[in-house]
Amino acid sequence: MEQRRATITRRTTETEIELTLDLDGSGQAAIDTGIGPLDHFLTLFARHGLFDLTVTARGDLQVDAHHTTEDVGLCLGQAIRQALGERRGIRRTADVAVPMDEALAHVAVDCGGRGYYVQRDPINGPGVGVLEADLVRHFFETLAIEARINLHVVTLYGSNTHHQVEALFKAFARALDAATRPEPRLGDRLPSTKEHIETG
Repeated sequence: MEQRRATITRRTTETEIELTLDLDGSGQAAIDTGIGPLDHFLTLFARHGLFDLTVTARGDLQVDAHHTTEDVGLCLGQAIRQALGERRGIRRTADVAVPMDEALAHVAVDCGGRGYYVQRDPINGPGVGVLEADLVRHFFETLAIEARINLHVVTLYGSNTHHQVEALFKAFARALDAATRPEPRLGDRLPSTKEHIETG
């Protein structure tokens, strides 16, 4: 199998980001976005998905965390899309439920080339530190559209906001890992009866 790795560079008047993702890594992470909670959750994403991920981001945090969070999600989505290539021979879909103490999250992923995002049962509370609850939603939405994946996330229950968000990131990591794993029975075929997956 070809190396499933991508590096994304993004520079705007709002952010400067360098991101490298290896889908077939071992869970190594080096994250520095300037947003502590986002660094924490991306590190969990790498470890639980067994992805190698490096992110360096500098943004206009004197305004707020919006642009940096959004653009990191955008870059990670683009890296997933590039690393997957034509998506031949992968399982394509997976869903995972992950608990974190009193919280439980369920995430379903379809790597079929259609960027779409659904979130049910919004996160309780205002967010985790400067990472507002709406920014978590926006991060995943931006990522899904850029990665060309169908992503459904559900916070089934929980009272602690940090636990809810942590469960979501872990569940997403494990679902993405499962969906992108090679399926030996497919060989080099596309996991679609259309024999086409939109990846551009």
